[in-house]
Amino acid sequence: MTKLRYCYQTIEFGDTDIHLCTLRDNQQFDDPEGIAEELGISSAMWPIFGVIWPSSLVLAHHLSSVDTRAKRILEIGCGMALSSLLLNKLNADITATDYHPEVGKFLLRNTQLNEDSAITYEQSDWANHNDTLGLFDLIIGSDLLYEDQHIKLLAGFINAHAKPSCEVILVDPGRGRKNKLSNLMHDFGYHSDHIKPTQTTYLDHPFKGHVLQFSR
Repeated sequence: MTKLRYCYQTIEFGDTDIHLCTLRDNQQFDDPEGIAEELGISSAMWPIFGVIWPSSLVLAHHLSSVDTRAKRILEIGCGMALSSLLLNKLNADITATDYHPEVGKFLLRNTQLNEDSAITYEQSDWANHNDTLGLFDLIIGSDLLYEDQHIKLLAGFINAHAKPSCEVILVDPGRGRKNKLSNLMHDFGYHSDHIKPTQTTYLDHPFKGHVLQFSR
């Protein structure tokens, strides 16, 4: 069995530093008990959660200038949970979720690495609403629309955990599904705005996606 290899990095948001332990790259794999396989996560998809993707950076930088005071916040499909770690550092009320069985371990490790209090975490399936998450004022996420069947599941999951007055901020890298999601969100009573981020010099390449903002 090949031992997992890790990468340590620090990402700066103004005067705030977030320290991260991630997988070294997206070629790692370790599922000796078949837990991920049983959840339908293939060996090729297994490491996707464990690296920092451009959309995650865009979301975190966007949130660094958003007023999150007095808001209960949920990050969906958090992966390495960069935004959750940043918001936690800023003393926001943040809860993180993901489907991957390894995410909770990395989240705890990285929270300790940043010497912060524990982040509330729950492993969740968008198709199963029998969780204990509750309702939120702000729901965030990045690069969530991998496949067409995810669109309806994501919209339904968001609606199931949104307060009557709620804001949603998602970053999509340009997978061609944002309009379909917006239509479903409109059906739930949301107004939408697709914003093209311009200040992305922290990325290695130009960002082709959008920040999707929904509010009701």
